[in-house]
Amino acid sequence: MNVSVRFAAVGLFALAGLVCSAVFAQTAAGAASPSTAIPVFVLNSLDDSVSVINPATWTETRRIATGKQPHHLYLTPDEKSVIVANALSDSLTFIDPKTAEVQRTVRGILDPYQLRFSPDMKWFVTAANRLNHIDIYKWDGKDITLVKRLPTGKTPSHLWIDSKSTTIYSTMQDSDELIAIDLVSQNIKWRTKTGSIPADVHGTADDRFMLVGLTGGDAVEVYDVSGAQPQRTKVIKTGAGAHAFRAFGDKRHVLVSNRVANSISKIDLQTLEVVDNYPAPGGPDCIDVSRDGKQIMVTSRWARKLTVIDVATRKIVRQVNVGKSPHGVWTLDHAPR
Repeated sequence: MNVSVRFAAVGLFALAGLVCSAVFAQTAAGAASPSTAIPVFVLNSLDDSVSVINPATWTETRRIATGKQPHHLYLTPDEKSVIVANALSDSLTFIDPKTAEVQRTVRGILDPYQLRFSPDMKWFVTAANRLNHIDIYKWDGKDITLVKRLPTGKTPSHLWIDSKSTTIYSTMQDSDELIAIDLVSQNIKWRTKTGSIPADVHGTADDRFMLVGLTGGDAVEVYDVSGAQPQRTKVIKTGAGAHAFRAFGDKRHVLVSNRVANSISKIDLQTLEVVDNYPAPGGPDCIDVSRDGKQIMVTSRWARKLTVIDVATRKIVRQVNVGKSPHGVWTLDHAPR
């Protein structure tokens, strides 16, 4: 990739990035009730806000002001709060996932671009995309306490933690690397070169393979991380600008958004092959799947919309207007992770 093309890709990536979902809340009669529907949250990164969407009517009911540049969000272990990470405000906004009421703001969290809890619920990890470090916090069930700030090199991006809560994986956007951090010693175990502009990373259930989306390319790279050093074992062609992952909910497939190709690919994690594709216009970013597996929701980054796709027909069934540069999307009522 020549310099000008790479800078253009980096520019697109910098505006991008994790978590989109919507599903209908059901009444006893089987129809969604506007008063009881669990809200869908869309992070508007360049509007410094969260759009609250009612999935019963597919309308934006209000916007919540956050800190500057909210990019990603994550549910607390007790499922009582969804945390919005405000990268440029160095803060976290806690929101009730059922009522969409702001609960509190935690300040002094330096550049929280990406965030994740460990499966054992003891650790909270953030990636500082702008300040080039990963922070490891202890979680006591309510508050977080910084334990280690680990310099990583250029532009840590997306995070994954293995099922045993022993290893953190992070892509390094501007140095084209994947790194592994030992969560016990809290030191970097290894780093390996990847393809152009690695974005999201997704692990298989057995912790053997890590999938890395290449936003500067057109594929997902597969790394065997079961040994002392990682080994790239496969390259899965998906589409230009491979970016964000979301588990399909059936314990076998994962979706990846292809930002430049305006599509979503479905990958079989057993065969490591693309088995389906869906249209997703407007620069697709974060993805999620409805609880029944019938709908895919994706933020259309450049179109300022949340796009809803019917899985069976592979057609777009609706789009909801949101704010500038919609990024992370999430609802409490989603397919299994």
